Amino acid sequence: MIKIENAQYDHLEAILSIYNQGIQDRIATLETDEKDFDYIKGWFLGRGERYSVLVAKEENEVVGWASLNLYSHRCAYSSVADLSVYIKRGDRGKGIGKILLKGIEQAAKEQSFHKIILFTFPFNLAGQKLYHKMGYREVGVFQEQGEMDGKRVDVMAMEKLLEV
Repeated sequence: MIKIENAQYDHLEAILSIYNQGIQDRIATLETDEKDFDYIKGWFLGRGERYSVLVAKEENEVVGWASLNLYSHRCAYSSVADLSVYIKRGDRGKGIGKILLKGIEQAAKEQSFHKIILFTFPFNLAGQKLYHKMGYREVGVFQEQGEMDGKRVDVMAMEKLLEV
């Protein structure tokens, strides 16, 4: 059974490991260099209270995480959160992402966010399938938005308006 809870400092090693798997697998981020503990600690401790980080645990092991991230420093966008979702490599496809999305959307509503946006790769069909199932819509594709492994990569923007 999957349990969702607010991330704590002692979850950071697992969060880092899962994030680095996402970097290695080249399906979830344009980042290409794996991160170290100082990086993830700074990321975690430097967040504002509004920007929740949740972990999914199965039998006390962290198998995934999701976070609400700052979309823009401009006050006009204070009701918009950027989304990150990462699932441990061996646990992908088991419904953990759906459970995390439900939890992070609830956290977003509690923090008065009106919209969640995310960026994904057009070739990440499993991720898109999940997001569509959860009510996210494709906004468009930024052509050659980033570079990964010496190649230009398109990035798809998706969004969901939250019913508060």
